[in-house]
Amino acid sequence: MFVLGIDPGLTRCGFGVVQRTGSGSVPFLVKAAGVLETPRTDPVAVRLGVLLNDIEALLDEFSPSQVAIERIFFQTNVRTAISVAQASGVMMAAASRRGLEVVGYTPNEVKQAVVGHGGATKEQVQSMVARLCGLDKVLSPPDAADAVAIAACHLTNQRYDLAVRSAAAR
Repeated sequence: MFVLGIDPGLTRCGFGVVQRTGSGSVPFLVKAAGVLETPRTDPVAVRLGVLLNDIEALLDEFSPSQVAIERIFFQTNVRTAISVAQASGVMMAAASRRGLEVVGYTPNEVKQAVVGHGGATKEQVQSMVARLCGLDKVLSPPDAADAVAIAACHLTNQRYDLAVRSAAAR
């Protein structure tokens, strides 16, 4: 099972396709990671259309079973918050049209799941993602590492949820 993690953004949208390995020392395998980019000079509608085409191409190529996306949280820069929300909406709609479950996580939830505390720095997240995925170096740019962290958070939470349901059924 692959999970597509998304760190939404209009200019830079991180993505990571991640699978659980079952190994204790390297619990996750990164199938792909990178950033979808749109030019700031293009109109917003054009940029959202580019993101839609790009996310649909990723969905076609990797056929993830679920999508995990970073939830929008209040930012002091309203313009940035709006553009991130627009990009996030495009990503969620593309996944939903294909019948994929879309799950959102706050930045603090992702940091807690991956690093162990919600106040982790970007560098700590990047370092832990590299360690958990058995990578020789940290993923760059940070948007790609964040997207992999979001997918890893979902896979971790999903595994926890299954264990809780199994224990409750006994």
